[in-house]
Amino acid sequence: MEFLDLLRTTPALLYVTMTLVGLCVGSMLNVVIHRLPKMMEAGWRAECAALEGREAAPSPTYNLFTPRSACPQCGTPIKPIHNVPVIGWLALRGKCAHCNAPISPRYPLVELLGGAVAALLAWRFGYSTQLAFALVFGWAMIALAFIDFDTQLLPDDITLPMLWLGLIANTFGTFADLRSAVLGAVAGYLLLWCVYWAFRLLMKKEGMGFGDFKLLAAIGAWTGWQVIPVAILVSAGLGAVVGSLFLWISRRGADTRIPFGPYLALAGIVSLAWGRELVVLWLGRFPG
Repeated sequence: MEFLDLLRTTPALLYVTMTLVGLCVGSMLNVVIHRLPKMMEAGWRAECAALEGREAAPSPTYNLFTPRSACPQCGTPIKPIHNVPVIGWLALRGKCAHCNAPISPRYPLVELLGGAVAALLAWRFGYSTQLAFALVFGWAMIALAFIDFDTQLLPDDITLPMLWLGLIANTFGTFADLRSAVLGAVAGYLLLWCVYWAFRLLMKKEGMGFGDFKLLAAIGAWTGWQVIPVAILVSAGLGAVVGSLFLWISRRGADTRIPFGPYLALAGIVSLAWGRELVVLWLGRFPG
């Protein structure tokens, strides 16, 4: 209890503590980002086999906890000391201790993002119930952003629980009143659903996936319907700028598929933390 009191009364200690917690969570996020899509693929193969009336090929247990993390090149399990966020990667100099195969710098990047988002949200919300909920939201957005970047998938295993958790949080008015949260979830889904069908009817092809609808619905459930325009403007602006730079640098054609989830995820964090203030700055008041 004394430590909790210190966190409540000492902002600097709160920021440092949340950063350290965020680094550790970032390490777990790396596991989620890498393994969840593979778990989804295994589930789809099992479902296809069941529909065809055959048994799925047996496979070893594979989930977020089993097997232990190992080098993708030589299969050597990673020692616990080397799993220390950021420091472990630096100590190994970005290489496997057994075979010297390079370890992607993205692993410490995700860990640093986990810590940075935690520190940012601690600075924004302070020691509060809002912070506890916001941390879960922020870390989930990091996982979704990287999974979508890698696979162009936004797993229901994350988006749907985040939608319901947002509604639960706002049952107590944590970030918005419940009515605004419900309308935000509905508006978020329907808005991108309409964009999807308009694009499909005009261009005769799909412009986004259903996961984007669910992600914006989840963001609306957390922020309320009033902040949905902020999330749309921020994500669209980021997508236009970063996407254009990517196409220019990579010299790929305009038909290249670019995931929208990472921009929505970042916009979600911005909207949760400062959406109400941005709406007031824009309209001069907060509607509703």
